Amino acid sequence: MAQPVIVSAARTAIGTARKGTLAQTPAEDLATAILLETVRRSGVDPERVDDVIFAESLYGGGDLARYAAVVAGMTEVPGLAVNRHCTGSLSSIGLAAAGVASGMEKVVVAGGVQASSLSPRLTRRVPVTVDRVEPWYPGTHPNTAEAPNTDMSITVGWNTAQEFGLSREDMDAWALRSHQRAVAAIDAGKFVDEIVPIKVATLDGSVVEFAVDEHPRRDTSAERLASLKVLHPEIEGFSITAGNASGTNDAAAAVTVAGADSGLEALATVRAWVSVGVDPKRTGAGALSAISKVLDRAGLSTGDVALWEINEAFASVPVAACKHFDLDEERVNFSGSGCSLGHPIAASGARMVTTLVHELRRTGGGIGVAAMCAGGGQGGALVIEV
Repeated sequence: MAQPVIVSAARTAIGTARKGTLAQTPAEDLATAILLETVRRSGVDPERVDDVIFAESLYGGGDLARYAAVVAGMTEVPGLAVNRHCTGSLSSIGLAAAGVASGMEKVVVAGGVQASSLSPRLTRRVPVTVDRVEPWYPGTHPNTAEAPNTDMSITVGWNTAQEFGLSREDMDAWALRSHQRAVAAIDAGKFVDEIVPIKVATLDGSVVEFAVDEHPRRDTSAERLASLKVLHPEIEGFSITAGNASGTNDAAAAVTVAGADSGLEALATVRAWVSVGVDPKRTGAGALSAISKVLDRAGLSTGDVALWEINEAFASVPVAACKHFDLDEERVNFSGSGCSLGHPIAASGARMVTTLVHELRRTGGGIGVAAMCAGGGQGGALVIEV
């Protein structure tokens, strides 16, 4: 069995959807840019790539991975589209690692692309009518009051806060620190090595280079977060706001996975990966379930982990994880996460892995874990070692 390793890891800067720098950039362009640069950084001959696996979410068709391969001139390389909602690009990396470990693949590029600003609108006809609706996560789980498939602020944010006894103050404090950490990371140049600068067109037709995450807010304060209205004032005690929730964003991220015997320089070893399911009303807890399962698969304990990336789809998720597993908060989301950097759904998992690879290499190595929940009562996690 071949040992899968990551030989390159890169991402675009993260844009704010609809009004940000990537608002006019199609998913196909993001996919092509990240594929070209990830392959270049790996040092591998593009002809040696066996597959491209990209997650995409809410697109309703197509295959961005294959599209990017063709435009990149890699016409002999197939492409696979993955949709596991938020954990899609973690699953893509897991699939790549599995292919390499089995010996069936030698080199695979895996990641995800999210262009929320330009996503097609998926509709379906209502049975026994001619009306059409825009379903959110259609068919992922039945719509119920406890787990509405149109509102993650309940299935992830509120239900998780209720289950783990989290206050609004807990979540607002985490969100504030997320912004502070993201801004500090940007100012210190921590993301420079992992970000692929890309030239993009703006609404006025000018072309600009985009290389710095634009979603973190420098002016965020505890007072400002506390002043925000809750998203469901009709629910007594509701504590979820736009401030302690993630943004809606555009970005792409990818890694190249190869065998340790490939002759390519390894940046990190892929130790384990999982996908899990939970009751849809406990969607936020999917991240915690994934952490338990992936550590068990890797033969590790929480104390073995040097750094954690636990996606802030809502701040309730990492706060609950820290409380449940008694984690050192200084080691969790060390450079911000969804509340600050943003949550480009299909790209977030690969973004987290990319950031972990670079930060672990900068700080002396060790074990890193990326974990997140996903729509429909799912979760995923991946363990790397530098």
